[in-house]
Amino acid sequence: MRKRYPIELARGLGNTVYYPAELEGSLPLLQIVFGNRVLDIDCSPHPKGKNVIVLSPDIQTQLCLPDIDAPLHLFIDSQTLYIGPLIGILTSGFTPYPIRPIGDRSMFFAKLLSANKMVGALPFVFGEEHIDWDECLINGYFYGEDGWKTLKVPFPNVIYDRLPNRKSERKTEIRKVKERLQDDYLIPWYNPGFFNKIDVFERLQQVGRAAEYLPETHPFTSFSLIERMLADYGHVYIKPSNGSLGLGIRQVIYDKMQGYYYCRYRDYHGHNKLTKFESLESLMKHVFRKQRLENFLVQQGIHLLRTDRRLIDFRVHTNKDEQGKWHVAAIAAKVAGPGSVTTHVNNGGVIKTIEELFPDKEEQRRYKKQLAEACLYLSTVLEQQMEGIIAEIGFDLGIDKNGKVWLFEANSKPGRSIFKHPELRDFDLLTRKLPLAFGIFLAEQAITSPGEIFK
Repeated sequence: MRKRYPIELARGLGNTVYYPAELEGSLPLLQIVFGNRVLDIDCSPHPKGKNVIVLSPDIQTQLCLPDIDAPLHLFIDSQTLYIGPLIGILTSGFTPYPIRPIGDRSMFFAKLLSANKMVGALPFVFGEEHIDWDECLINGYFYGEDGWKTLKVPFPNVIYDRLPNRKSERKTEIRKVKERLQDDYLIPWYNPGFFNKIDVFERLQQVGRAAEYLPETHPFTSFSLIERMLADYGHVYIKPSNGSLGLGIRQVIYDKMQGYYYCRYRDYHGHNKLTKFESLESLMKHVFRKQRLENFLVQQGIHLLRTDRRLIDFRVHTNKDEQGKWHVAAIAAKVAGPGSVTTHVNNGGVIKTIEELFPDKEEQRRYKKQLAEACLYLSTVLEQQMEGIIAEIGFDLGIDKNGKVWLFEANSKPGRSIFKHPELRDFDLLTRKLPLAFGIFLAEQAITSPGEIFK
């Protein structure tokens, strides 16, 4: 059974490692490992029967183990004692300012690292520029009661990918770091990349039940594709294939009675617009005049639930937990701003709880159940269909007026705007704990069942 133990320093002793007395029946332990740092040393059960890990200062120094006041997990395999795990969180955008070392995202990472005591892991943040390849050390950023500090630690047991955008992900230096740490050091890497919207939909289309959640979606190929979908659905959404935060999304509506085309969008000055055109060609030339249409997709419009004539959609966060199982971590509703094409907060959208929007308890229960069941199923399918180790997904979904659930997007690096709502703060904490908890599971798998990870 996986268990956490406090770590104590035996300052009067040298070259000493004691492991918890309750593990005395283990085989002779001849090595101790922290991160990728390995020491050959006889490890003994605690002589006074205490269930703690005891290290002498010289062993601590050789392991490059920081002073910590939180218990860590202990794994035993092949006469080796592993303590940790050490979880490296890779990102970019570091600054020279010690109070805000990762710029505007410093507070998010501070909160993420602060969940370590609740899960029993040692997480740190780093960028490619902080790696010392010769010494196999990383000058990692840690957060504690005294704020941010940098400490040299070994290469981690696992890496949690928190690169902020596709631009950083495509950098040659980042790609080389990822290849080297995975291929040369066999470090498991989770949440490895951003999803492409069309790629996700094409893969889900291959799985019968998953396809039932998908609105018709195609890469833009011609005006005739849009005309046909407008004839079928009355309105469509035209979205950037690799967009985020709702930026660049347009809704195109066709009025069959009057023969006019309407486009609802947010202009370059941040104003919500609804503009009328006599033809689809004139609409496209006006609204997309500065953009390459081959970078967009066309998606079926859905007649969604509304409140006060403003459309509603839903964000659901799923995470893998400490057992490697998918878990619904948060569900929130989003209400579109006046005249907005999307429900995103930066477009005037408002975050609501399910309870706020639907006073009827039966409706609350039904919608939560539908959304949770859909997202747990889709998480499992995406995990099987996409490359890499996926442990976190943010789903954007809608429910139409007939009660059917639709998937609009799946995000491998979900935003956190829903957690600004005061009643969702507990779920905010859960979505920070679970990625670290999964890191513990993944580290244990890499130690005890590496064939499952590196197959």
